[in-house]
Amino acid sequence: MKKLVGAALLGQSGGPTSVINASAAGVFLESLKHDEITEIYGAQHGIKGILDENFYDIRKEDVEELERLKYTPSSAIGSVRYKLKDYKKDPTDYNKLLEIFKKYNIRYFFYNGGNDSMDTCLKISKFMKTAGWEMRVVGVPKTIDNDLAGIDHSPGYGSAAKYVATSIMELYLDATVYNTQQFIIVEVMGRNAGWLTAAAALASVGGVKPDLMYLPETPFDMDKFYNQVGDLLKTGKSVFVVVSEGIKTAEGKYIPEYETEIARDAFGHANLGGTASVLANHVGEKFGVKTRAIEFSLLQRSAAHIASQTDINEAFKVGQIAVKKAINGTTNKFVGIQRVPGDKYKVKYPLLPLKIVANAERKVPLEWILPDGKGLTQDFIDYALPLIQGETKLEKVNGLPRFAKLNKILAPKK
Repeated sequence: MKKLVGAALLGQSGGPTSVINASAAGVFLESLKHDEITEIYGAQHGIKGILDENFYDIRKEDVEELERLKYTPSSAIGSVRYKLKDYKKDPTDYNKLLEIFKKYNIRYFFYNGGNDSMDTCLKISKFMKTAGWEMRVVGVPKTIDNDLAGIDHSPGYGSAAKYVATSIMELYLDATVYNTQQFIIVEVMGRNAGWLTAAAALASVGGVKPDLMYLPETPFDMDKFYNQVGDLLKTGKSVFVVVSEGIKTAEGKYIPEYETEIARDAFGHANLGGTASVLANHVGEKFGVKTRAIEFSLLQRSAAHIASQTDINEAFKVGQIAVKKAINGTTNKFVGIQRVPGDKYKVKYPLLPLKIVANAERKVPLEWILPDGKGLTQDFIDYALPLIQGETKLEKVNGLPRFAKLNKILAPKK
């Protein structure tokens, strides 16, 4: 394989996770080991930062701080939601990217994100090949939604699932402490795939089981929901429900749409939130019971204090492997995670074509979802439980987390 010498560039895109920076650490620290990589850049706010030529000079960062990225939540170099158009219809952004890649001699491009980010990788890879610019493009996966096609699970999911399951256990104990009846509904992220909402079922391993759970994989029936809640309230006990933000009716209507119009992002995805509040208000009006609507919102994807060490290790590994494989000639691929069959949890990291994950969604198997909102099967528990194992090695100072503190020195524009 021909030795390719040039700069490496990493961008982060989409929603952050508590371990996305572990993947960044994998890319940066591995890149420091290879003579082929002359410069190491972090794009400020993903593709937008590249187009604006705003690159952090990673070689000017303290290696100890780069190591701390493993335990630092959010996107350390900034994220973005920016959709590249089809280059055959509008090559403007692509021509600008080509110009910039040539100016900075960028030969290695890594993009850390979910479905849409892998689509961005694919588009850039195709265009650069057409333009004759030799470079290696490798996708580094992440998403708490766990909906990337072709892989067993996504970096970021295990930690978010651990937060959800733990929080459900804690909330349940709090919500059932009084001798007065109430209705508690918890909203978990997940637009079209209910993997994260399903994680609430892991609380059953700790002895807590929500009364009802609703995932977007199955249509939500408002009348049936009210009947189920009504029957549960007749027992005199408090009712505890978990819903995905993305549940919708058989007609395709999101629950918040019953009260307001929903905005959409650059990729056309609905900006959700408020599902629990809408349902809690309706239940309160219908049954005259005290209600509490709890929305985990950003907490579920930023809770580095309770991250899964298994998740951290795997997130770091996919970043490392992306660099190693790119140095050896890999391009137009992303680093996958596949479970090795056997009694003991073990994974391997195959390289998979970007086209199989770009804009595709992997949903919770219907056979794992119990009917009538009754939860998940043991198959899901067996699948998800290994992903939340291991306690984070997050450093603490004065009882508080010690997150990475990057210099974030911008490279001079050329």
